[in-house]
Amino acid sequence: MDTTTQATAAGVPLSEYPRRWLALAVIAMAQLMVILDATIVNVALPQAQADLGISDPDRQWVVTAYTLTFGGFLLLGGRIADYWGRKRTFMAGALGFALASGLGGLAQHGATLFAARALQGAFGALLAPASLALLTVLFTEVRERAKAFAVYGAIAGGGAAVGLLLGGILTEYANWRWCLLVNIPIALIAMFAAVSLVPESKAHGNTSFDVPGAIVVTLGLASVVYGFTKAATDGWHAPVTLGFLLGGLLLVAVFVLLQTRVRNPLLPLRIVLDRNRGGAYLGSLLTGAGLFGSFLFMTFYFQRTLGYSPMRAGLSALPVSGGVFIAAAAASQLVPKIGPKPIMVTGGVLATGALLWLTQIGLYTSYWTHVLPAQIVLGIGLGAIFVPLSSLALIGVADHDAGAASATLNATQQVGGSLGTALLNTLFISAVTAYATSHARSMPDPRQLQAEAAVHGYTVAFFWSAVLLAVATVIMAVLVKAHKRDLPAQGAGPT
Repeated sequence: MDTTTQATAAGVPLSEYPRRWLALAVIAMAQLMVILDATIVNVALPQAQADLGISDPDRQWVVTAYTLTFGGFLLLGGRIADYWGRKRTFMAGALGFALASGLGGLAQHGATLFAARALQGAFGALLAPASLALLTVLFTEVRERAKAFAVYGAIAGGGAAVGLLLGGILTEYANWRWCLLVNIPIALIAMFAAVSLVPESKAHGNTSFDVPGAIVVTLGLASVVYGFTKAATDGWHAPVTLGFLLGGLLLVAVFVLLQTRVRNPLLPLRIVLDRNRGGAYLGSLLTGAGLFGSFLFMTFYFQRTLGYSPMRAGLSALPVSGGVFIAAAAASQLVPKIGPKPIMVTGGVLATGALLWLTQIGLYTSYWTHVLPAQIVLGIGLGAIFVPLSSLALIGVADHDAGAASATLNATQQVGGSLGTALLNTLFISAVTAYATSHARSMPDPRQLQAEAAVHGYTVAFFWSAVLLAVATVIMAVLVKAHKRDLPAQGAGPT
Protein backbone atom coordinates (compact mmCIF):
# COMPACT_ATOMS: atom_id res chain seq x y z
CA MET A 1 0.00 0.00 0.00
CA ASP A 2 1.34 3.41 -0.94
CA THR A 3 1.09 5.61 2.12
CA THR A 4 2.14 8.85 0.46
CA THR A 5 0.02 11.64 1.87
CA GLN A 6 -1.39 14.74 0.29
CA ALA A 7 0.09 18.15 1.01
CA THR A 8 -1.86 20.83 2.78
CA ALA A 9 -3.96 23.28 0.82
CA ALA A 10 -1.15 25.81 0.93
CA GLY A 11 1.24 23.36 -0.69
CA VAL A 12 3.31 22.86 2.46
CA PRO A 13 4.34 19.26 3.26
CA LEU A 14 2.46 17.90 6.25
CA SER A 15 5.69 17.37 8.17
CA GLU A 16 6.30 21.13 7.94
CA TYR A 17 2.74 22.18 8.71
CA PRO A 18 3.15 25.25 10.98
CA ARG A 19 0.13 24.48 13.19
CA ARG A 20 1.02 20.84 13.84
CA TRP A 21 1.49 21.37 17.60
CA LEU A 22 -1.94 23.00 17.86
CA ALA A 23 -3.29 20.07 15.84
CA LEU A 24 -1.69 17.77 18.42
CA ALA A 25 -3.66 19.52 21.19
CA VAL A 26 -6.93 18.93 19.30
CA ILE A 27 -6.07 15.29 18.62
CA ALA A 28 -5.05 14.73 22.26
CA MET A 29 -8.36 16.17 23.46
CA ALA A 30 -10.34 13.71 21.36
CA GLN A 31 -8.12 10.80 22.34
CA LEU A 32 -8.59 11.60 26.02
CA MET A 33 -12.36 11.46 25.54
CA VAL A 34 -12.20 8.03 23.88
CA ILE A 35 -9.85 6.57 26.50
CA LEU A 36 -11.62 7.88 29.60
CA ASP A 37 -14.97 6.66 28.31
CA ALA A 38 -13.81 3.09 28.84
CA THR A 39 -13.60 3.71 32.62
CA ILE A 40 -15.71 6.76 33.45
CA VAL A 41 -18.93 4.73 33.28
CA ASN A 42 -17.59 2.06 35.64
CA VAL A 43 -17.87 4.33 38.67
CA ALA A 44 -21.35 5.48 37.58
CA LEU A 45 -22.64 1.99 36.81
CA PRO A 46 -24.10 1.16 40.25
CA GLN A 47 -26.25 4.33 40.14
CA ALA A 48 -27.15 3.87 36.46
CA GLN A 49 -28.17 0.27 37.08
CA ALA A 50 -30.48 1.27 39.94
CA ASP A 51 -31.92 4.28 38.08
CA LEU A 52 -32.75 2.39 34.87
CA GLY A 53 -33.69 -0.92 36.51
CA ILE A 54 -30.95 -2.89 34.74
CA SER A 55 -30.63 -6.50 35.92
CA ASP A 56 -27.35 -7.96 37.16
CA PRO A 57 -26.97 -10.26 34.12
CA ASP A 58 -27.52 -7.34 31.73
CA ARG A 59 -25.41 -4.67 33.45
CA GLN A 60 -22.22 -5.87 31.75
CA TRP A 61 -23.62 -4.57 28.43
CA VAL A 62 -22.85 -1.02 29.56
CA VAL A 63 -19.18 -1.98 29.30
CA THR A 64 -19.21 -4.66 26.61
CA ALA A 65 -21.42 -2.80 24.13
CA TYR A 66 -18.71 -0.11 23.99
CA THR A 67 -15.68 -2.40 23.88
CA LEU A 68 -17.26 -4.83 21.38
CA THR A 69 -18.00 -2.26 18.70
CA PHE A 70 -14.78 -0.37 19.41
CA GLY A 71 -12.64 -3.48 19.05
CA GLY A 72 -14.72 -5.01 16.26
CA PHE A 73 -14.60 -1.96 14.00
CA LEU A 74 -11.14 -0.63 14.91
CA LEU A 75 -9.33 -2.18 11.93
CA LEU A 76 -12.03 -1.00 9.54
CA GLY A 77 -11.88 2.47 11.10
CA GLY A 78 -8.16 2.65 10.40
CA ARG A 79 -8.63 1.80 6.73
CA ILE A 80 -11.50 4.29 6.37
CA ALA A 81 -9.33 7.01 7.90
CA ASP A 82 -6.47 6.28 5.50
CA TYR A 83 -8.53 6.32 2.32
CA TRP A 84 -11.53 8.53 3.06
CA GLY A 85 -9.41 11.20 4.71
CA ARG A 86 -7.99 11.30 8.23
CA LYS A 87 -9.32 14.74 9.10
CA ARG A 88 -12.73 13.94 7.64
CA THR A 89 -12.86 10.66 9.58
CA PHE A 90 -11.70 12.42 12.75
CA MET A 91 -14.49 14.99 12.51
CA ALA A 92 -17.15 12.41 11.66
CA GLY A 93 -16.03 10.29 14.60
CA ALA A 94 -16.13 13.26 16.99
CA LEU A 95 -19.63 14.30 15.86
CA GLY A 96 -20.97 10.76 16.08
CA PHE A 97 -19.40 10.27 19.50
CA ALA A 98 -21.11 13.45 20.74
CA LEU A 99 -24.52 12.34 19.43
CA ALA A 100 -24.15 8.85 20.91
CA SER A 101 -23.10 10.33 24.26
CA GLY A 102 -26.20 12.54 24.26
CA LEU A 103 -28.40 9.52 23.55
CA GLY A 104 -26.84 7.61 26.45
CA GLY A 105 -27.02 10.54 28.84
CA LEU A 106 -30.74 10.97 28.19
CA ALA A 107 -31.55 7.22 28.23
CA GLN A 108 -34.68 6.19 30.10
CA HIS A 109 -34.24 2.46 29.59
CA GLY A 110 -31.33 0.06 29.80
CA ALA A 111 -31.65 -0.94 26.13
CA THR A 112 -31.25 2.70 25.06
CA LEU A 113 -28.11 3.03 27.16
CA PHE A 114 -26.68 -0.18 25.68
CA ALA A 115 -27.37 1.05 22.14
CA ALA A 116 -25.76 4.41 22.88
CA ARG A 117 -22.65 2.72 24.26
CA ALA A 118 -22.43 0.56 21.13
CA LEU A 119 -22.63 3.68 18.96
CA GLN A 120 -19.95 5.34 21.07
CA GLY A 121 -17.68 2.38 20.44
CA ALA A 122 -18.34 2.43 16.68
CA PHE A 123 -17.56 6.13 16.36
CA GLY A 124 -14.59 5.73 18.69
CA ALA A 125 -13.30 3.14 16.23
CA LEU A 126 -13.23 5.93 13.64
CA LEU A 127 -11.81 8.57 15.95
CA ALA A 128 -8.93 6.65 17.54
CA PRO A 129 -7.12 5.37 14.41
CA ALA A 130 -7.68 8.68 12.62
CA SER A 131 -6.01 10.46 15.55
CA LEU A 132 -3.01 8.13 15.53
CA ALA A 133 -2.65 8.34 11.74
CA LEU A 134 -2.71 12.14 11.85
CA LEU A 135 0.13 12.15 14.37
CA THR A 136 2.12 9.78 12.20
CA VAL A 137 1.95 12.00 9.12
CA LEU A 138 2.28 15.33 10.95
CA PHE A 139 5.39 14.41 12.94
CA THR A 140 8.07 12.69 10.85
CA GLU A 141 11.25 14.15 12.36
CA VAL A 142 12.56 11.75 15.01
CA ARG A 143 12.70 14.13 17.97
CA GLU A 144 9.40 15.81 17.19
CA ARG A 145 7.69 12.44 16.75
CA ALA A 146 9.09 11.27 20.09
CA LYS A 147 7.64 14.34 21.82
CA ALA A 148 4.29 14.01 20.06
CA PHE A 149 3.95 10.35 20.93
CA ALA A 150 5.02 11.04 24.49
CA VAL A 151 2.06 13.43 24.80
CA TYR A 152 -0.22 10.91 23.10
CA GLY A 153 1.05 8.11 25.32
CA ALA A 154 0.53 10.16 28.47
CA ILE A 155 -3.04 10.84 27.40
CA ALA A 156 -3.64 7.17 26.61
CA GLY A 157 -2.13 6.04 29.90
CA GLY A 158 -3.66 8.73 32.07
CA GLY A 159 -7.11 8.67 30.46
CA ALA A 160 -8.20 5.66 32.47
CA ALA A 161 -7.23 7.35 35.74
CA VAL A 162 -8.93 10.59 34.70
CA GLY A 163 -12.05 8.57 33.85
CA LEU A 164 -12.21 7.00 37.30
CA LEU A 165 -11.76 10.33 39.05
CA LEU A 166 -14.07 12.34 36.79
CA GLY A 167 -16.70 9.60 36.92
CA GLY A 168 -16.68 9.75 40.71
CA ILE A 169 -16.95 13.54 40.80
CA LEU A 170 -19.77 13.76 38.26
CA THR A 171 -21.76 10.89 39.76
CA GLU A 172 -21.49 12.18 43.31
CA TYR A 173 -21.96 15.91 42.75
CA ALA A 174 -24.17 15.92 39.64
CA ASN A 175 -25.68 12.74 38.20
CA TRP A 176 -24.39 9.58 36.53
CA ARG A 177 -25.80 10.88 33.23
CA TRP A 178 -23.11 13.56 33.12
CA CYS A 179 -20.49 10.84 32.74
CA LEU A 180 -21.84 10.59 29.20
CA LEU A 181 -23.08 14.13 28.60
CA VAL A 182 -19.64 15.59 29.42
CA ASN A 183 -18.42 14.14 26.11
CA ILE A 184 -20.64 16.47 24.08
CA PRO A 185 -18.75 19.75 24.65
CA ILE A 186 -15.38 17.99 24.43
CA ALA A 187 -16.25 16.33 21.11
CA LEU A 188 -17.77 19.48 19.61
CA ILE A 189 -14.79 21.63 20.60
CA ALA A 190 -12.41 19.09 19.08
CA MET A 191 -14.48 18.87 15.89
CA PHE A 192 -14.77 22.64 15.32
CA ALA A 193 -11.11 23.21 16.23
CA ALA A 194 -10.10 20.56 13.72
CA VAL A 195 -11.71 22.55 10.89
CA SER A 196 -8.97 25.16 10.95
CA LEU A 197 -6.13 23.47 12.83
CA VAL A 198 -5.93 19.92 11.47
CA PRO A 199 -4.85 19.37 7.84
CA GLU A 200 -6.34 16.70 5.62
CA SER A 201 -4.30 13.72 4.45
CA LYS A 202 -5.03 10.49 2.65
CA ALA A 203 -3.23 7.35 1.59
CA HIS A 204 -3.21 6.42 -2.08
CA GLY A 205 -3.83 2.93 -3.37
CA ASN A 206 -6.66 0.42 -3.30
CA THR A 207 -9.53 1.99 -1.39
CA SER A 208 -11.80 -1.04 -0.98
CA PHE A 209 -13.01 -1.88 2.54
CA ASP A 210 -13.79 -5.25 4.08
CA VAL A 211 -17.09 -4.09 5.57
CA PRO A 212 -18.64 -7.61 5.60
CA GLY A 213 -15.67 -8.87 7.63
CA ALA A 214 -16.09 -6.16 10.27
CA ILE A 215 -19.84 -6.84 10.55
CA VAL A 216 -19.46 -10.62 10.72
CA VAL A 217 -16.77 -10.62 13.42
CA THR A 218 -18.61 -8.04 15.54
CA LEU A 219 -21.89 -9.96 15.31
CA GLY A 220 -20.06 -13.17 16.16
CA LEU A 221 -18.44 -11.69 19.25
CA ALA A 222 -21.74 -10.08 20.31
CA SER A 223 -23.43 -13.47 19.98
CA VAL A 224 -20.82 -15.08 22.25
CA VAL A 225 -21.26 -12.30 24.82
CA TYR A 226 -25.04 -12.72 24.70
CA GLY A 227 -24.55 -16.44 25.17
CA PHE A 228 -22.59 -15.72 28.35
CA THR A 229 -25.41 -13.45 29.49
CA LYS A 230 -28.06 -16.13 28.88
CA ALA A 231 -25.95 -18.62 30.82
CA ALA A 232 -26.43 -16.45 33.91
CA THR A 233 -30.23 -16.72 33.68
CA ASP A 234 -30.92 -19.96 31.77
CA GLY A 235 -27.86 -22.06 32.58
CA TRP A 236 -24.90 -23.23 30.50
CA HIS A 237 -26.76 -26.22 29.05
CA ALA A 238 -29.87 -24.31 27.93
CA PRO A 239 -30.51 -24.49 24.17
CA VAL A 240 -30.62 -20.69 23.87
CA THR A 241 -27.23 -20.39 25.60
CA LEU A 242 -25.60 -23.05 23.44
CA GLY A 243 -27.24 -21.62 20.34
CA PHE A 244 -25.77 -18.15 20.81
CA LEU A 245 -22.35 -19.47 21.85
CA LEU A 246 -22.05 -21.88 18.92
CA GLY A 247 -23.56 -19.36 16.50
CA GLY A 248 -21.05 -16.74 17.60
CA LEU A 249 -18.11 -19.11 17.20
CA LEU A 250 -19.41 -20.07 13.74
CA LEU A 251 -19.52 -16.41 12.70
CA VAL A 252 -15.95 -15.89 13.94
CA ALA A 253 -14.91 -18.92 11.87
CA VAL A 254 -16.68 -17.37 8.85
CA PHE A 255 -14.72 -14.16 9.46
CA VAL A 256 -11.43 -16.08 9.40
CA LEU A 257 -12.50 -17.76 6.15
CA LEU A 258 -13.41 -14.40 4.63
CA GLN A 259 -9.97 -13.04 5.46
CA THR A 260 -8.43 -15.73 3.26
CA ARG A 261 -10.75 -14.96 0.32
CA VAL A 262 -11.17 -11.16 0.12
CA ARG A 263 -8.75 -9.04 -1.85
CA ASN A 264 -8.12 -6.51 0.92
CA PRO A 265 -8.75 -8.34 4.20
CA LEU A 266 -9.55 -6.45 7.34
CA LEU A 267 -7.01 -8.60 9.21
CA PRO A 268 -4.33 -10.14 6.97
CA LEU A 269 -3.74 -13.54 8.57
CA ARG A 270 0.00 -13.25 7.95
CA ILE A 271 0.03 -10.70 10.77
CA VAL A 272 -1.30 -13.05 13.43
CA LEU A 273 0.32 -16.31 12.29
CA ASP A 274 3.83 -15.24 13.28
CA ARG A 275 4.80 -16.94 16.56
CA ASN A 276 5.89 -13.81 18.44
CA ARG A 277 3.05 -11.62 17.23
CA GLY A 278 0.52 -14.41 17.79
CA GLY A 279 1.75 -14.79 21.36
CA ALA A 280 1.44 -11.05 21.89
CA TYR A 281 -2.12 -10.94 20.52
CA LEU A 282 -3.27 -13.94 22.55
CA GLY A 283 -1.63 -12.48 25.64
CA SER A 284 -3.36 -9.14 25.01
CA LEU A 285 -6.74 -10.85 24.48
CA LEU A 286 -6.57 -12.82 27.74
CA THR A 287 -5.09 -9.94 29.72
CA GLY A 288 -7.96 -7.70 28.61
CA ALA A 289 -10.44 -10.46 29.47
CA GLY A 290 -9.12 -10.76 33.01
CA LEU A 291 -8.78 -7.06 33.74
CA PHE A 292 -11.89 -5.32 32.39
CA GLY A 293 -14.19 -7.55 34.41
CA SER A 294 -12.12 -7.33 37.57
CA PHE A 295 -12.18 -3.52 37.42
CA LEU A 296 -15.96 -3.63 37.13
CA PHE A 297 -16.34 -5.79 40.26
CA MET A 298 -13.89 -3.67 42.22
CA THR A 299 -16.17 -0.68 41.60
CA PHE A 300 -19.19 -2.54 42.95
CA TYR A 301 -17.18 -3.83 45.93
CA PHE A 302 -16.13 -0.31 46.86
CA GLN A 303 -19.61 1.20 46.58
CA ARG A 304 -22.01 -1.58 47.53
CA THR A 305 -19.96 -3.52 50.07
CA LEU A 306 -17.60 -0.99 51.64
CA GLY A 307 -20.16 1.83 51.28
CA TYR A 308 -17.82 4.24 49.49
CA SER A 309 -19.23 7.27 47.71
CA PRO A 310 -18.64 7.39 43.92
CA MET A 311 -15.92 10.00 44.46
CA ARG A 312 -14.12 7.86 47.03
CA ALA A 313 -14.52 4.77 44.85
CA GLY A 314 -12.86 6.56 41.94
CA LEU A 315 -9.98 7.71 44.11
CA SER A 316 -9.61 4.24 45.61
CA ALA A 317 -9.09 2.73 42.17
CA LEU A 318 -6.34 5.16 41.15
CA PRO A 319 -3.39 3.18 42.61
CA VAL A 320 -3.69 0.71 39.72
CA SER A 321 -2.99 3.55 37.29
CA GLY A 322 -0.09 4.71 39.45
CA GLY A 323 1.43 1.26 39.33
CA VAL A 324 1.02 1.14 35.55
CA PHE A 325 2.84 4.46 35.12
CA ILE A 326 5.76 3.39 37.31
CA ALA A 327 6.19 -0.01 35.67
CA ALA A 328 5.68 1.29 32.12
CA ALA A 329 8.44 3.86 32.58
CA ALA A 330 10.81 1.19 33.93
CA ALA A 331 9.84 -1.34 31.26
CA SER A 332 10.47 1.18 28.47
CA GLN A 333 14.08 1.37 29.63
CA LEU A 334 14.53 -2.35 30.28
CA VAL A 335 12.98 -3.87 27.14
CA PRO A 336 15.78 -2.69 24.79
CA LYS A 337 18.37 -4.04 27.26
CA ILE A 338 17.05 -7.48 28.24
CA GLY A 339 14.28 -8.16 25.72
CA PRO A 340 10.49 -8.35 26.10
CA LYS A 341 9.90 -11.86 27.42
CA PRO A 342 11.41 -11.64 30.95
CA ILE A 343 9.56 -8.38 31.62
CA MET A 344 6.14 -9.42 30.37
CA VAL A 345 6.28 -12.82 32.09
CA THR A 346 7.27 -11.14 35.36
CA GLY A 347 4.41 -8.69 34.89
CA GLY A 348 1.99 -11.55 34.27
CA VAL A 349 3.08 -13.32 37.44
CA LEU A 350 2.68 -10.12 39.48
CA ALA A 351 -0.76 -9.34 38.03
CA THR A 352 -1.93 -12.91 38.63
CA GLY A 353 -0.69 -12.80 42.22
CA ALA A 354 -2.41 -9.47 42.82
CA LEU A 355 -5.76 -10.81 41.60
CA LEU A 356 -5.38 -13.89 43.81
CA TRP A 357 -4.62 -11.52 46.67
CA LEU A 358 -7.95 -9.81 46.01
CA THR A 359 -9.79 -13.13 46.42
CA GLN A 360 -9.19 -12.70 50.16
CA ILE A 361 -11.44 -9.64 50.51
CA GLY A 362 -14.34 -9.68 52.94
CA LEU A 363 -17.12 -7.48 54.29
CA TYR A 364 -14.76 -5.66 56.63
CA THR A 365 -11.45 -5.88 54.77
CA SER A 366 -9.11 -2.94 55.34
CA TYR A 367 -8.50 -0.94 52.17
CA TRP A 368 -5.12 0.34 53.33
CA THR A 369 -3.57 -2.95 54.39
CA HIS A 370 -5.13 -5.31 51.85
CA VAL A 371 -6.80 -3.75 48.81
CA LEU A 372 -4.33 -0.89 48.23
CA PRO A 373 -1.18 -3.07 48.13
CA ALA A 374 -2.89 -5.55 45.82
CA GLN A 375 -3.90 -2.72 43.45
CA ILE A 376 -0.36 -1.33 43.32
CA VAL A 377 1.08 -4.76 42.51
CA LEU A 378 -1.62 -5.26 39.88
CA GLY A 379 -0.74 -1.94 38.23
CA ILE A 380 2.97 -2.74 38.23
CA GLY A 381 2.23 -6.10 36.63
CA LEU A 382 0.06 -4.51 33.93
CA GLY A 383 2.64 -1.88 33.07
CA ALA A 384 5.26 -4.59 32.70
CA ILE A 385 2.97 -6.49 30.30
CA PHE A 386 1.73 -3.65 28.09
CA VAL A 387 5.06 -2.09 27.07
CA PRO A 388 6.64 -5.29 25.68
CA LEU A 389 3.37 -6.21 23.95
CA SER A 390 3.42 -2.96 21.97
CA SER A 391 6.90 -3.77 20.67
CA LEU A 392 6.14 -7.42 19.89
CA ALA A 393 3.15 -6.42 17.77
CA LEU A 394 5.50 -4.96 15.11
CA ILE A 395 8.22 -7.62 15.03
CA GLY A 396 8.92 -8.58 11.43
CA VAL A 397 5.96 -6.59 10.07
CA ALA A 398 6.29 -4.97 6.65
CA ASP A 399 5.65 -1.22 6.50
CA HIS A 400 2.30 -1.64 4.72
CA ASP A 401 1.07 -3.93 7.53
CA ALA A 402 2.31 -1.83 10.46
CA GLY A 403 -0.96 0.02 10.99
CA ALA A 404 -3.03 -3.17 10.91
CA ALA A 405 -0.61 -4.92 13.28
CA SER A 406 -0.78 -2.09 15.81
CA ALA A 407 -4.57 -1.83 15.54
CA THR A 408 -4.88 -5.59 16.01
CA LEU A 409 -3.15 -5.33 19.37
CA ASN A 410 -5.60 -2.64 20.49
CA ALA A 411 -8.55 -4.59 19.11
CA THR A 412 -7.60 -7.80 20.93
CA GLN A 413 -7.48 -5.93 24.22
CA GLN A 414 -10.94 -4.45 23.67
CA VAL A 415 -12.45 -7.71 22.43
CA GLY A 416 -10.88 -9.57 25.33
CA GLY A 417 -12.38 -7.04 27.70
CA SER A 418 -15.82 -7.59 26.16
CA LEU A 419 -15.69 -11.36 26.43
CA GLY A 420 -14.08 -11.33 29.87
CA THR A 421 -16.56 -8.90 31.37
CA ALA A 422 -19.51 -10.96 30.13
CA LEU A 423 -18.00 -14.25 31.28
CA LEU A 424 -16.95 -12.98 34.70
CA ASN A 425 -20.34 -11.33 35.26
CA THR A 426 -22.02 -14.69 34.57
CA LEU A 427 -19.65 -16.50 36.94
CA PHE A 428 -20.32 -13.81 39.57
CA ILE A 429 -24.10 -14.25 39.33
CA SER A 430 -23.84 -18.05 39.47
CA ALA A 431 -21.60 -17.85 42.54
CA VAL A 432 -23.92 -15.40 44.31
CA THR A 433 -26.97 -17.56 43.61
CA ALA A 434 -25.25 -20.74 44.79
CA TYR A 435 -23.97 -19.07 47.98
CA ALA A 436 -27.36 -17.59 48.85
CA THR A 437 -29.08 -20.94 48.31
CA SER A 438 -26.63 -22.94 50.40
CA HIS A 439 -26.49 -20.42 53.29
CA ALA A 440 -30.16 -19.43 53.46
CA ARG A 441 -30.86 -21.46 56.61
CA SER A 442 -27.67 -20.65 58.49
CA MET A 443 -27.96 -16.90 57.78
CA PRO A 444 -31.57 -15.78 58.39
CA ASP A 445 -30.84 -12.04 58.03
CA PRO A 446 -31.51 -11.38 54.30
CA ARG A 447 -29.30 -8.26 54.17
CA GLN A 448 -26.39 -10.10 55.76
CA LEU A 449 -26.92 -13.01 53.38
CA GLN A 450 -27.03 -10.71 50.37
CA ALA A 451 -23.86 -8.90 51.42
CA GLU A 452 -21.92 -12.11 52.11
CA ALA A 453 -23.13 -13.64 48.84
CA ALA A 454 -21.99 -10.58 46.87
CA VAL A 455 -18.50 -10.69 48.42
CA HIS A 456 -18.29 -14.39 47.60
CA GLY A 457 -19.23 -13.54 44.02
CA TYR A 458 -16.50 -10.90 43.84
CA THR A 459 -13.87 -13.35 45.07
CA VAL A 460 -14.96 -15.91 42.47
CA ALA A 461 -14.70 -13.25 39.73
CA PHE A 462 -11.22 -12.23 40.92
CA PHE A 463 -10.15 -15.89 40.99
CA TRP A 464 -11.17 -16.48 37.39
CA SER A 465 -9.57 -13.16 36.42
CA ALA A 466 -6.36 -14.53 37.92
CA VAL A 467 -6.80 -17.74 35.92
CA LEU A 468 -7.12 -15.74 32.69
CA LEU A 469 -3.97 -13.76 33.54
CA ALA A 470 -2.12 -16.96 34.42
CA VAL A 471 -3.04 -18.53 31.07
CA ALA A 472 -1.93 -15.33 29.30
CA THR A 473 1.40 -15.51 31.14
CA VAL A 474 1.96 -19.14 30.14
CA ILE A 475 1.13 -18.37 26.50
CA MET A 476 3.54 -15.44 26.43
CA ALA A 477 6.26 -17.53 28.08
CA VAL A 478 5.84 -20.42 25.60
CA LEU A 479 5.19 -18.60 22.32
CA VAL A 480 7.35 -15.49 22.55
CA LYS A 481 10.92 -16.21 21.48
CA ALA A 482 11.98 -12.72 20.45
CA HIS A 483 15.20 -11.22 21.82
CA LYS A 484 16.11 -7.59 22.23
CA ARG A 485 17.87 -7.55 18.83
CA ASP A 486 14.60 -8.55 17.13
CA LEU A 487 12.59 -5.58 18.35
CA PRO A 488 11.64 -2.79 15.93
CA ALA A 489 13.01 0.69 16.49
CA GLN A 490 9.54 1.94 17.40
CA GLY A 491 6.80 0.17 19.30
CA ALA A 492 3.22 -0.13 18.25
CA GLY A 493 2.26 3.01 20.07
CA PRO A 494 0.03 3.42 23.12
CA THR A 495 -2.36 0.54 23.66
